Amino acid sequence: MHKNLKEARELTEGIIAGIDESSTREVVIFPPAVYARDIAALCADTPVSVGVQNMYYEEQGAFTGEISPIMVKDIGARSILIGHSERRHVFGEKNGDVNRKVQAALRFALEPFVCVGELLAEREKGRSEDVVRNQIEEAFADIDHDDMMKVVIAYEPVWAIGTGKVATPEIAESMHRFIRSSIRSAFGDDIALSVPILYGGSVKPDNIHGLYGMDDIDGVLVGGASLTAESFLDIIRVR
Repeated sequence: MHKNLKEARELTEGIIAGIDESSTREVVIFPPAVYARDIAALCADTPVSVGVQNMYYEEQGAFTGEISPIMVKDIGARSILIGHSERRHVFGEKNGDVNRKVQAALRFALEPFVCVGELLAEREKGRSEDVVRNQIEEAFADIDHDDMMKVVIAYEPVWAIGTGKVATPEIAESMHRFIRSSIRSAFGDDIALSVPILYGGSVKPDNIHGLYGMDDIDGVLVGGASLTAESFLDIIRVR
């Protein structure tokens, strides 16, 4: 929840201008929903695509304050962020809600970016893998193999965001490997190898090289470092 429309447009223009035309890196930005139509128009015919940070799983109805998958499609967004740690832990979103949103996104040909991750207390109790496994199992319940090919997963170690704790590239890689193994158990090797798994724990230009040196980290979900074009482009340009 940052920036006014003028600032959002300036940030987007800076990102677009700074992307090397020869880059093969996929770049998706998730502005606040009230700006998404304007930002999607700016990004048309550029290497940058647009998603929305949250949506409800019903197509329409008496759900004041929510936006539907139809609305997300209508404003020109391609992707939807689902189950972000702040949606879960600030707004009380449950695994069942995440699953319903994933199913709604797939019905309307939106690309779901599904976030999973454990709290500090859960990690300290040795429950990290149990928590993440449960989030994965419930998020993708009743999702078939073809639809699973359209999903992106993002691991957010909530314990490492704003706590002073550090998730090293090796720690992140260990959980990514576990997530891929969990997907393999549920959907098979072909799905496990094809689903991108992003890392989303305080990603910055000064730690991106170590993260991209890991075999199972396919990309990153960037938070605060995406609020200036310069720092975001430093992350995008890493080879």
